[in-house]
Amino acid sequence: DAYGFAVSHAADGVQGVEMASSSAPDVALVDIGLPGIDGYEVARRLRKDPATRRVKLIALTGYGLAEDQRRVLEAGFDLHLVKPVSIDQLLDALGSCVPMAAEK
Repeated sequence: DAYGFAVSHAADGVQGVEMASSSAPDVALVDIGLPGIDGYEVARRLRKDPATRRVKLIALTGYGLAEDQRRVLEAGFDLHLVKPVSIDQLLDALGSCVPMAAEK
């Protein structure tokens, strides 16, 4: 548990997709620059799968230009956070995706 949220960690994009498919989390924080498949591909695969289609996806990236945000949203992410992300920004983003979880 971290700040009241149950947390799982994946080492790369393929493992993240597999974990999301088996556990169907409420929200997934996805780094864009992942080994194996990048965060854009993770989002596309999760959006294609009926089991993970509704998972809220938050992109974490060092790139904050309008073009970067457009690519993130086109890939299927719900939110785009630019690193470094403060704990307050992260908690706000999580709360906007899963408000009930923040109240548990």
